[in-house]
Amino acid sequence: MSIVIRPALLADLNQLVALEESCFDTDQLSRRSFKHWITAEHRALLVAEQINEIGRTGSLPVATLAPSLAVVGYILIIYHPGTRLARVYSLGVAPQHRGKGIAKLLMAAGEQAASDAGRLYLRLEVSVDNTSAIKLYEWLGYQKFGIYRDYYEDHKDALRYQKLIRRYHGNFQHRSVHWLRQTTPFTCGPASLMMAMHGLNRAYQPSQQEELSLWREATTIFMTSGPGGCHPIGLALAAKRRQFEVEVWVNQAGALFVDGVRSEEKKRVIELADNCFKLEAQQQDIKIHYANISQGDLISAFKAGAIPLILISTFQMDRKKVPHWVVMSGFDDDCLYVHDPDPEEIRQSELDCQFIPIAFEDFGRMSTFGKNRLRTAVIIWPGPDSIRQSERIGEGGMRDVKK
Repeated sequence: MSIVIRPALLADLNQLVALEESCFDTDQLSRRSFKHWITAEHRALLVAEQINEIGRTGSLPVATLAPSLAVVGYILIIYHPGTRLARVYSLGVAPQHRGKGIAKLLMAAGEQAASDAGRLYLRLEVSVDNTSAIKLYEWLGYQKFGIYRDYYEDHKDALRYQKLIRRYHGNFQHRSVHWLRQTTPFTCGPASLMMAMHGLNRAYQPSQQEELSLWREATTIFMTSGPGGCHPIGLALAAKRRQFEVEVWVNQAGALFVDGVRSEEKKRVIELADNCFKLEAQQQDIKIHYANISQGDLISAFKAGAIPLILISTFQMDRKKVPHWVVMSGFDDDCLYVHDPDPEEIRQSELDCQFIPIAFEDFGRMSTFGKNRLRTAVIIWPGPDSIRQSERIGEGGMRDVKK
């Protein structure tokens, strides 16, 4: 008997479904899901194939032996488009073949596939009571960085692990930022702002009503299509009204997003909204840097206690030229990390929207938008009330996790 790790084929579909049913009582991948992942992009689906040579006798040459093939394990890894993140979505080994090192072979092959695809980090979730799997992952060098409550269908919690699969040094510094999903297609800015404000002051309570109120305060009225997005100065003003300190970085002095609409009337309205935001910011003494914000500036602000909101283009993720707000949640030697409030269907899970690593060399492309290469960020600082509240509840802020 020998084990071969290879890419899954449509011919493996029946065996994969049977294997899944033998491995898991809940959270099973369906036949339809396997068929999708066998042919989809942004993934690696590998199978462990057992090859037995049957009919061998001392008088028969090897060439006449008939092989018996069986899929005894698989690993599905999903790549997060536009970032350096990959995630072990599922790993299964047939019960009768466990304890033979097959899971270790699959993990090694999966790490290699993710590394070959340019990913820096591989993440996974594992049930808190799956001691054998936890032991394997920790032996392979995975570091626990969180827990997800009530994750599985049986309501068990999941531990979250991560491994830097291309380099093995550095510190991951992150802020305890609670992830929020935007509740409309146009409120990424408010959802990101609520994450930042809650991260700085636990007394601040996000809600859908607050999300819509923030959008009304910060909207540009119109956008490329549908309702308007959020202006960086508008978001800063909304945070200022809620007793947070703010500053804005924007590399253009003219009206923002005006090139995204064709109607002259819409352009006039966007320009009017832009002027109103700038006038009120001047009255509120909000500092605006008319310059490109660098990765170093973002990291320095983060280390000093702020949480930045960053405007990115989603083109690297979904091939759509759409402006989108995210919130910075950490950094290390290779990447900036962000929380994205909008889980796309391809990501499959809200976990894939948290602590998304964007490599420094990729960040320049992602953090500009439009023909004029707009680059902007809003830096949210705790106000005096936020600082006092943090001291009362013992907020430690940033922490280091050794890789």
